[in-house]
Amino acid sequence: MQLKSALYQRYRDALRGEPLPVAFVDLEAFERNVDAVVAPVRARGKTVRIASKSVRCPALLRAIAARGGSAVRGIMAFSPAEACFLVSEGFDDILVAYPTARLADVRSVAACVAKGATISLAVDAPEHLAVASVAGAEAGVRVPVVVDVDVSYRPLGDRVHIGVRRSPLREPGEVADLAERATRDPHLTFAGLLAYEAHLAGIPDVDANAPVTAAAKRALKSRAREPVREQRRAIVEELGRRGLSVPLFNGGGTGSVAWSADDPSLTEVAAGSGFADSHLFDGFEGLALEPAAFFALQVTRRPTPDLVTCQSGGFIASGGAGPDRLPAPYLPEGLALLALEGAGEVQTPLTLPPGLRLELGDLVVFRHAKAGELAEHFNEYALVRGDRVEAHAPTYRGAGRCFY
Repeated sequence: MQLKSALYQRYRDALRGEPLPVAFVDLEAFERNVDAVVAPVRARGKTVRIASKSVRCPALLRAIAARGGSAVRGIMAFSPAEACFLVSEGFDDILVAYPTARLADVRSVAACVAKGATISLAVDAPEHLAVASVAGAEAGVRVPVVVDVDVSYRPLGDRVHIGVRRSPLREPGEVADLAERATRDPHLTFAGLLAYEAHLAGIPDVDANAPVTAAAKRALKSRAREPVREQRRAIVEELGRRGLSVPLFNGGGTGSVAWSADDPSLTEVAAGSGFADSHLFDGFEGLALEPAAFFALQVTRRPTPDLVTCQSGGFIASGGAGPDRLPAPYLPEGLALLALEGAGEVQTPLTLPPGLRLELGDLVVFRHAKAGELAEHFNEYALVRGDRVEAHAPTYRGAGRCFY
């Protein structure tokens, strides 16, 4: 990666004619990240499924698929409405990874399936199957369903739960029971399994601000890996005993790409945030990523000699509220948010390091905490290659769409 001073100058030159604030993607860094994410998965004969929630821009989804070639298979969507929108944009083989219990949602998916699209729905309860069956019957199709499994770490059984709260299904028998129920329904197709190890893919390996805690988290992740692998193996074996094949088994995320690709039970690995490398992924080991998606604000005030204030900037990430959800000043180096103000709706004050002076109108480049959520604040991305803007790509928001 270029020295940050040269990188800042390149971005200044490229964005000289852009109105601010602007969201932009460094295409060269983005492409190197695609290569880094895809390489370990391709090497193990598996495929990457693009997690669209971390991209939210059709042009960038296409760029990932084109760059990854045969090692990229399909999209992991986050809502039925988004899946149908992506079909209208020419995408296919879409897995909606978050269940719905609303008939209206599944009707839209069934209508797309009736027209030839491949869309699978994650399920983890009989209620999910019931609405999918009704929608399939109405549309005269079999709706593909993927059974979602909880692989959180529970070293002391139900007394300790380390991981996100997702599916209620854990035991091989109960997973197989739901899969069998889907196969018996004339309006459903059992399309595979989904088992996301969030407690491995979402916990950084390194935290310079809390080295003791980071060491404990690394030790926890080390102990939690084998139970995930064993649980997924046992589920596949139980399905096999019941005569059920598993055409698709999805797991992983950016934070666990290489490890997940090495799991023999999985057929594919999901990834999304690694393509943009938002700052929450700075502490992960095992992938050589570099920041590729940013937003830039203009300096509009100088309250004191050692402070500047930028217009706008309050693009806060979802999740547990904390300083790590704030955008991070990136260029020029040494800028810092104020603890009492953070990044504000209409202004963002920053402290200057010794020796740095910014003029009114100058550019300040930030990184968002979570890759896809930046797209919810801008109608388009400026796509930067070298020292120029190569194109402008509408985000979902710029296409007039908002999905939850």
